[in-house]
Amino acid sequence: MAANNHTHSQSRKSKSNSHPAGLIERLKRRIGVALTGALLILCGAGGFTGTLAAASVFNATVNTRYQVIETNRPYYAQSPVGPEAAVSPLSPVFTPQVQYWAPIILAWGVVHQIDPNLIATVIQIESCGDPYVSSPAGAQGLFQVMPFHFAAGEDMLDVQTNALRGLTYLAEGLELADGHAGLALAGYNGGHGVIKRGWATWASETQRYYYWGTRIYAEATSGMEASPTLDEWLNAGGRNLCSRATQSLQRLENEQVRTTALASN
Repeated sequence: MAANNHTHSQSRKSKSNSHPAGLIERLKRRIGVALTGALLILCGAGGFTGTLAAASVFNATVNTRYQVIETNRPYYAQSPVGPEAAVSPLSPVFTPQVQYWAPIILAWGVVHQIDPNLIATVIQIESCGDPYVSSPAGAQGLFQVMPFHFAAGEDMLDVQTNALRGLTYLAEGLELADGHAGLALAGYNGGHGVIKRGWATWASETQRYYYWGTRIYAEATSGMEASPTLDEWLNAGGRNLCSRATQSLQRLENEQVRTTALASN
């Protein structure tokens, strides 16, 4: 949800550091892994128990039946959702401002059952880790969430609240996209309606968001130590966003020092 239609038509957030453990059980039930149709094997009445020889399959004239051998496979082999994805290690490719949030990003991955690298990709593009940033369109915080996604009275710049609203929207997009990370990212930027529409109908901003997001995420999950696409994003203007994020994180550190000092007095 950067300065984008998604954000402008649907989502964003950021600022406290309370641990989200209390949300885990309630939230992860809301995030399911997309399923394919059942994987089937052909079995003859004579009882094929192992691999079926081609000749046996083609020559069989006995009654045949189909047996379901697995019913819970994700649509995509590299699915960013589910228990295994949720505990993926965070790649080193992200900028220091995003790495600042690494411990809590890993916790959010477990809570929302989303690959932490996809979460970090969203933070990278949306705010570069700045918990105080606001867009001209009104998107707020670390995940750049639009105000209408928050409940009355919620602090939009609270990190946990901002993350809850942004990641709930991302998880819904992943469900609509059958686990396709690129389409979910496009939906995060341009609104969920773009997920079922063709690329040519997307706003140019959403097309760019898809380009940056999918490539950075792919490079992060490939085991690379650096992301050429992230460098490209930084040179295209992201560096300014990250410079502001550095200042905001210093401000946050100073506030925490003052809070700690007051508490100890």
